[in-house]
Amino acid sequence: MKLISFSRKGANSFGAIVNEGVVDLGARLNLTDLGAALRQVGIDAIKELASKSPADFDLAKFEAFRPVVADPDKILCAGLNYDEHVQETKKQRTERPTIFMRVAASQVGHEQSIVLPPESDRLDYEGEIAVVIGKGGRRIAEDQAYQHIAGFACYNDGSIRDWQLHTSQWGPGKNFESTGGFGPTLVTVDEIGENEVLTLETRLNGQVMQHATTDMLIFSIPTLIAYCSSFVTLVPGDVIVTGTPGGVGAKRNPPVFMRDGDVVEVEVSKLGILRNHIRAE
Repeated sequence: MKLISFSRKGANSFGAIVNEGVVDLGARLNLTDLGAALRQVGIDAIKELASKSPADFDLAKFEAFRPVVADPDKILCAGLNYDEHVQETKKQRTERPTIFMRVAASQVGHEQSIVLPPESDRLDYEGEIAVVIGKGGRRIAEDQAYQHIAGFACYNDGSIRDWQLHTSQWGPGKNFESTGGFGPTLVTVDEIGENEVLTLETRLNGQVMQHATTDMLIFSIPTLIAYCSSFVTLVPGDVIVTGTPGGVGAKRNPPVFMRDGDVVEVEVSKLGILRNHIRAE
């Protein structure tokens, strides 16, 4: 099943794609956000309601996509999780995952503009795969981790590189408003095999910039879930972003940064294509 968050007739909601239509789950549950629904009624109830309900409108008949989970309790991101990216940054592999956090306001939805702020001209792409938690928990075992996943989505961990490198802490460069793309849909976990290898590709103005597969991850998705849940309780709607492969713009010679008018796409097999235009603020 594919779940989306959207704006329609001036209101925010979320729903499920059924054929070429959308079941407005937000209207049925009297909720505006998918994260809240995951926390209050759970992924199984959401899927059951969607499967029993007729479509409310055509897929083309809403104004805008929103970040697929617009209201996560937290967004935990893995850095340096592909060897090629570790090598291009001239870093060393670490014994444990490198984790930083994003805020919800740093995200935009599919076909929404990623914003280049006036404070920098070094806006970089980072194609990634996001995992959305469906069942919360603390100290989740790796062999139980898959049972805690609601689904997967494409993610663009857009980074303001000079602000990221002001100090050893990456937070400022990862949290400028409207710099990260998330969507277009949440593909529920039952559509992805537990050991299935997904292919990730990032394109800038049609040119392939990154290409990798999930079997190249240094720390697997179950490892990331287990590690993150060791230091914080995960709750439904939380997002874990699994890391970007090599080929980022900042490490190219010469560097390639995103400019006003550019189009960036993150495509993941079985998850679709996340597309965003770049707009100077």
